Amino acid sequence: MDIFSAMGIVGFGKAAKKRELDPNRFDKTKREELVQPKVEAKSLIPVSGPSTVSIRAQYQSDEDSDDPGPSLPQPGLFKQDTDGVGDEDNEDDDAVSTDDEPEYDPSAPSLSAPDFPITHEATLKEHTKVISALTVDPSGARVLSGSHDYDCKLWDFGGMTTQTRSFKTWEPAGSYYVNDLKYSNDGQQFLVISGTIQAKLFDREGEEKATFVKGDMYIRDMKHTAGHVGELSSCMWHPKDKQYFITSSADSTIRIWDVENKRKQKSVIVVKSKERGARTKVTTCAYSTDGTLIGGACLDGALHMWQASSNFVRPNMTIEGAHTKGTDVGSLVFSVDGRTVLTRGGDDTVKLWDLRAFKRPLASHSGATTLYPGTNATFSPDEKHILTGTGAPSKGGRGKLTLLSRENLSVVKEIDMDTTPVKVVWHSKINQIITGLANGTISVLYSPKTSLNGAKLLLSKGAPKRPTIEDLSDALAAPTILTPHALPMFKDGEGLVKGMKRKREKDRMDPRKSRRPELPVTGPGRGGRVGASATQHVVQNLVRDTTRDEDPREALLKYAKMADEDPQWTSAWRQNQPKPVFANVSEDEEEEEEG
Repeated sequence: MDIFSAMGIVGFGKAAKKRELDPNRFDKTKREELVQPKVEAKSLIPVSGPSTVSIRAQYQSDEDSDDPGPSLPQPGLFKQDTDGVGDEDNEDDDAVSTDDEPEYDPSAPSLSAPDFPITHEATLKEHTKVISALTVDPSGARVLSGSHDYDCKLWDFGGMTTQTRSFKTWEPAGSYYVNDLKYSNDGQQFLVISGTIQAKLFDREGEEKATFVKGDMYIRDMKHTAGHVGELSSCMWHPKDKQYFITSSADSTIRIWDVENKRKQKSVIVVKSKERGARTKVTTCAYSTDGTLIGGACLDGALHMWQASSNFVRPNMTIEGAHTKGTDVGSLVFSVDGRTVLTRGGDDTVKLWDLRAFKRPLASHSGATTLYPGTNATFSPDEKHILTGTGAPSKGGRGKLTLLSRENLSVVKEIDMDTTPVKVVWHSKINQIITGLANGTISVLYSPKTSLNGAKLLLSKGAPKRPTIEDLSDALAAPTILTPHALPMFKDGEGLVKGMKRKREKDRMDPRKSRRPELPVTGPGRGGRVGASATQHVVQNLVRDTTRDEDPREALLKYAKMADEDPQWTSAWRQNQPKPVFANVSEDEEEEEEG
């Protein structure tokens, strides 16, 4: 028994009224145009039986019940062959076939299409140019986006309302494009890969933690440089160890880094091309799910695989011409079992590769228009489907999100978007599809039934409460409490202006708000400014230079005695040098000349 009920204190106080959410609140974000999946009627064999309408009504009532379980197939829809002889001998089996369960035909399409989270849409619009990098933290609570407008933005689903606004915006590398973004496995930090040659590490709130070193561009051998010397293209964290990550670059290398050591990489994978010069740009890189393999796709069309425990002298597996030469491979993704690799090429193709037979693709899908080099593809959470973006056929046209079957990469569904989708992320925890579009919009597709949190939180807070007459009357009826220092006589400005003395004193201590000049740098210098130790001797020599105030005749004559004693420069002709003979001038003649 509860102690309060035992003491007779039951129902004490007034229960807070819970805010009820509108059950139809998700209808505002429902997508209007939905493309229905194509189902060929030829593969279904209708037979005599009850009408389809009555069957659908019967099974809809069964699905609405509380009894869990998969939906049953419609009876009488497929012909059955119980003895395996043929149709001419099936007269005796008709009575049996009505009672037994029909056989499963794997060639027939599924009667109920997969429930993709695409019925509703929320948009995050703050970027002004194409979304070139997009990622979601492991919990699905925050979205991190990068764009060609040089900005990175952090979005928090739990902190946003229907007025979607990012809570942090910054330029990670000045006027350089953002090429890739990746959250660590614990979600406490993330990497920013821009068009520079230095990777940057930020914490969860977007504060910079480290900038990794750049290499020496004058060293030819890439193994002897401490960092990259070409533009970075992509990155990925180690799936098991949060201390390590890899980066790929245009300097034909993939480098493995330790988070704690920003002065030099841990090891270097030098990619050797068969083209002239033996160098090529590594457009994307990835770890396998167990961290034992490192994959890289190159601009020359090759696809390489290295064992993470090897010395990286040469790749363990290589396919030349995996994609068309000169096109950027936008993504390289390993399946969960580590046996299948998915690549999205800039040659308008999506290909699946089996590492056990790494010679030709398992399946290939062509016609996926690629307008941006970073266009990627990803697996669905159950890995039965593949999601990628297809570019608009003409300028200003509408792009498509294409869902492909993993078995043969056939098109299962196409979703019309406002413009070309570039980056796609299908998060497994929240079951939502986050898409970065070419016009700077981030589209979040979800389903109120199958999705969890994420964009649903935007509409789960309800509308802000409007003040009522009762609230206003309570505020007016409340007694006014006056403290001595709240009276006008104690305020600055004789009660006309609110006291800002403490705020002014606080702002005075802030060097930015008070616009205090920068203090002279002491020590070796930082932030691009040279310290006093580097310029001190120059300044001192300039100050001590007093040659203008000195008489040149006296300056020369003070070396006359030294020249007589040690004639270093005139000793060669000292033997035959004529002696100067001066005229004897009396003192009277000197006085006359001076007079």
